[in-house]
Amino acid sequence: MSALKSSALRLIRPFAIRDYAMLASALVLSTFAAGMWTVAMVYQVRHLGGGPVELSMVATANAVGLLCFVLFGGIMADRHSCRRIVVLVETFSFVLMSSIAVLAITGSLELWHLMVAGFLIGASSAFFYPAYSALLPKMLPAEQLLAANGLEGTIRPVVHTALGPMTAGFLVAALSPAHAIIGVALVHALALLMLRMIPNRDAYNAVSAEGDQPQPSILRQLREGFGYTVRTRWLLWTLLFSVISVFTFIGPFEVLLPFIVSDNLHGDAKLFSFALAFFGIGSALGSLIIASAKFPRRYLSLMTACWCLGTLPLAMIGFVNEAWTLFIILLAFGITDAVGMVIWGTLLQRRVPSHLLGRISSLDFFVSLALMPLSMAVAGPLTQVMSLQTIFVIAGVASPVFGIIAWWAGKFASDELENPLIDEPTSVPEAETL
Repeated sequence: MSALKSSALRLIRPFAIRDYAMLASALVLSTFAAGMWTVAMVYQVRHLGGGPVELSMVATANAVGLLCFVLFGGIMADRHSCRRIVVLVETFSFVLMSSIAVLAITGSLELWHLMVAGFLIGASSAFFYPAYSALLPKMLPAEQLLAANGLEGTIRPVVHTALGPMTAGFLVAALSPAHAIIGVALVHALALLMLRMIPNRDAYNAVSAEGDQPQPSILRQLREGFGYTVRTRWLLWTLLFSVISVFTFIGPFEVLLPFIVSDNLHGDAKLFSFALAFFGIGSALGSLIIASAKFPRRYLSLMTACWCLGTLPLAMIGFVNEAWTLFIILLAFGITDAVGMVIWGTLLQRRVPSHLLGRISSLDFFVSLALMPLSMAVAGPLTQVMSLQTIFVIAGVASPVFGIIAWWAGKFASDELENPLIDEPTSVPEAETL
């Protein structure tokens, strides 16, 4: 019982700091809006008469927007106020979704509008998440970062792939995709309100610099980030593994899963939303499990094993003919993916120097998702020459093969023993507690 109480206390301790509570609330709301957009966008494309190719175009635009600006976003996080960046991004998201909602509700929305919106959403994410990652260690002590990342990993999938999509799915079924987009705009407004409640503290506005050296040029900062990545073996090989893994499964998962639901299972928006909900529930469970524990001693090996084994069930998606089978597959995938992601996020915040964290976080986005636009772009046309079953088999088995290579080449087993991350109490940043 004492162990259970200790785990529970470890989970909720970060919320004792008011600034983090406000930031976490804003992240939940913004993620809820993104989850709603996922379903609203799919059925708005279909409402306009689009199919797999058109959906690929919109999804690809989002990925291109992210990749075009993510490196610049990381540099901005190291050069400017992280708090100010997240506030500006949320303001932009509210204005963008409000504009799309007006076009949709008046019947003026066209496919190219959705492509532009997708690009801009990706671009805004490129600024938001590096700033958020760099801001978190300024609010919380090191021993609370795993719990904070785990709670984020627990709450985010629940709202992004469960509550958000389910809400949008019901709005689409009961009203229209346009009304779901109106809901997206309203939720972004609430997220902006939460961010505005975070005080403008000096610690959150501090520019990350090495020692007392003057701030270098943008190009030099970019070179420093790349140089650190190449020199750091565990970081380099994890990112290389991510490139291959994301390329093989993100396109089928994002673009073709709706057609598995409609063609194989003869489902509608509600069933698709429930399928995403099970992935979200799995992600929440995985995040909750790892967040309630101490940081693992074999953190690199555990992270790699989760990402390798977690994609294997995807190989069966193309063969499902019952909804419950798809739900179980996505549940398992969500659990293992979340455990790896929470470890990874905490690992970056604890082992990467603070003056490089914004850039390394953005490089993580860039390198991990470098082939995401290509994966989404080819997923739709690939169905013209290859069956859905074959595509999902490839998506499921590729990651284990390349994960083993990365674990061996990156010397993960020896590195994690030479660089243990032990939870030891540290000073709490100066911030108001609840």
